[in-house]
This record gives sequence, C-alpha cells and structure tokens, in this order.
Amino acid sequence: MYDIKWIRENAEAFDTGLKRRSLAPLSSSLLALDDSRRSAIAKAQATQERRNALSKEIGKAMGAKDVALADKLKAEVAALKDAQPALEAEEKAAVEALNEQLAAIPNIPNADVPEGADEHGNVVLHVHGTKPEEGKRLIGVNQPKEHFELGEALRQMDFETAAKLSGSRFVVLNARLARLNRAIGQFMLDTHTEEHGYTEVNPPLMVRDEAMFGTAQLPKFRDDQFRAGEDHWLIPTAEVPLTNLVRESILSEEELPRRYSALTPCFRAEAGSAGRDTRGMLRQHQFEKVELVSITLPEKSREEHERMLASAEAILKKLDLHYRVMTLCTGDMGFASQKTWDIEVWLPGQKTYREISSCSVCGDFQARRMNARYKTRDGKGPFFVHTLNGSGTAVGRALIAVMENYQNADGSITVPDVLVPYMRGVTRIEKAA
Repeated sequence: MYDIKWIRENAEAFDTGLKRRSLAPLSSSLLALDDSRRSAIAKAQATQERRNALSKEIGKAMGAKDVALADKLKAEVAALKDAQPALEAEEKAAVEALNEQLAAIPNIPNADVPEGADEHGNVVLHVHGTKPEEGKRLIGVNQPKEHFELGEALRQMDFETAAKLSGSRFVVLNARLARLNRAIGQFMLDTHTEEHGYTEVNPPLMVRDEAMFGTAQLPKFRDDQFRAGEDHWLIPTAEVPLTNLVRESILSEEELPRRYSALTPCFRAEAGSAGRDTRGMLRQHQFEKVELVSITLPEKSREEHERMLASAEAILKKLDLHYRVMTLCTGDMGFASQKTWDIEVWLPGQKTYREISSCSVCGDFQARRMNARYKTRDGKGPFFVHTLNGSGTAVGRALIAVMENYQNADGSITVPDVLVPYMRGVTRIEKAA
C-alpha cells in the first residue's frame, strides 16, 4: 500500500521501481484517480461551505424581516442539501477506486535486489556444508530414496488413507515418524524462543478480512486461501496473525523491536500449482511451520533482516543439513517484499535444492495496510513501523530433509542428535510392525 502523496512527489522513482517488477508505469493513472478524488472532495467541501454561508444570510434576512429573500436562500440550501448525497457518493467512489488500485500494486524492490524474470535470476548468497553423498552420511546408500518412498516403506507415511479422508495434497503420519515431525517443530520453537529472543505466541488459526488485507494476502491472492465461513479465513501462515498483533496501534520507540514466533498449522489452496509436486509432502494443503515475525524501527529493518536469516540458518546448522541461501530476484520475490532471502536445503532423494525458509523485509508496506505506527522517544510521529517475516522453518519440509539426509541402506532413518531428547532417546526410526 502506498502513500499517494509520495507517489505524486516521486513519480519517476515509483515507476522505475515498478519497471523492476516488470510492470508498466502507473503513476499517471494513479494521479489521475487522485485528481478525481481531490475534485470530488473539493466539490463536497465547497457545497458545505456554501450551505454554511447561506445559513448566515438566512439569519440576516430573517432579522431584517425580508421573507422573500429568506425563502429564496432556503430554497438554495434545500437544493444543495439534496445534492449532498450524490457528492458524497462521488467522493466515496473516487476514494475506493484509488485505494483499489493502490492495494493491487506490489512492494518496490530494494536497490540491491538482483533483476530477473523468474527463479533463474536468483543469486547464491552463500552455501553451508557439503552434500551428504560427499561426506559422512549416506554410506552404503547407492541410490538415495525420496521421502515418500522411505515413509511408505516404513509404514508411517500414508497418502492413500489421507486421500480417502481429505483428497489430494494431504498425508497421515503415524508412529515414530509422527513423533519426529512433532519433535522438529518443538525443537525449532524452543530454539527461537530460548536462544534467539523471540516471544512465543499461540495465535488464532482463523482471521478476518482486515488481517489478511494487512499482510497482503487479500485481495490479490484470494484464490490461494481457504475461506472459513462468511467472516473468516484459515491462516496460510502465522505471519498473518503475528504481524497483525500491532495493527491499528501506536507503539513507543522503547517497545521496538518486537519479535514473535509461533508453531501453527497453515492452510493453502495451492490454486496455481496444479500438477506440481503432486507426490509426497512438498506441497500440501495443510502443513506446519514455525514463523518468525519482527516489528522494528525503519533504520533497523535491514539489520533485523540479517538477524532473522541467521536465526533460520541456525536451525539447519543444528540439524547438520547442507543448504544454500539465495537472494531472490525482482521477478521471484513475494508481493509484499522489498527483499527476500530463501534458504534451500539439499534433498539427496530428489538430487536438488528445495526451499525450506523464506525471510523477507517488507519496509512499511504492510504497516500502512494495518495502520501500525510508533512514536519516537522525544514524542515525534507517529511514523509507520517496518515489518519482517520468515520461516524458522517449515516443519514438513524439515522432516523431508531429515528423512532423505539421514536415511540408511536398510531404509531406516537416523534421528539427528539434536532431536534425540525430543524423541525420548530414540535414535533410529525403523519399519513399524
């Protein structure tokens, strides 16, 4: 969401930013809509001012006992009153037309974001570790299997029954694999709250339209969401309720930064992914994720972005997984993002890297949609806060990564050392009876 005054004063910079998003210039059309809005407001104000002036003239005419003039002025007031609803409707329509256009425009990329049309334009920031095929694991595993092959062979990952219950893109986990999934989520949440300074939150899983608009899931991505009755949506990520914790608020500078984390189910329609990743758990309608959200001062948001990335990376380092960090290009970054780093973990079964975390800085883009602001220590403001969000990380994809990277030649899964306490001492997952 944008300040139309800023666009008017920085039209060229605004259009340049849109061009980097492969969008046509929009400043002229937006300013034309703003001119219509201004005109409608001016007409309504002029009408009201005329009515106020006429009321005074009527009083003077009545005082002078000039009944004819008073009646004439009253007739003009009545005509202006009758015209007022149409003027108000014109103003409302102009405001709505402008806001509708502004709400559909993505965030402007930061200057250091690489340009590109799609994921092929992403740039490697850094790489951690080595592939297990080249190191100490997967010894004796000639052809690493994919997670669903391993899970089904263990009789602890059931897609067939899930399809009977709910259709495609669902899974039933059971026995020790279900526990491993729970252990991963708990381990991540404990790490972020106990070591990285995030406050644990247990948020609602259903939110209203205003919350979805605030984080920019609505209106553009309506088809990717699951509606829950007339008044609510199932959350696609805990980013929505966590970021909206500060909506319609004015914080003090001393209260910032605020750092929140939550482990929640997430629900996505995956409307645009027909035919993609149909096997296994990679792309599900329901999954779990540990979310990281930061609310911070504008001058601290880039520093906070680096901190958030380091927090997400720490999870994969503790799990001893090989990964790389990618700087997303302008054509691959999210709608609300100014800059995004994706962490891609290596999956030996697929022989490829897959996204497991995405950390984005949004500037004041979401804050404007939520009206989330702060005042400085000396009382200046209010100014809009900056918001950031990231995965710390996706639980299901971490389960996939652990299964494929810790698989053994006999089809069992070694439990990473850091998860053994969460598994009550279990060090290996073997075929269920």
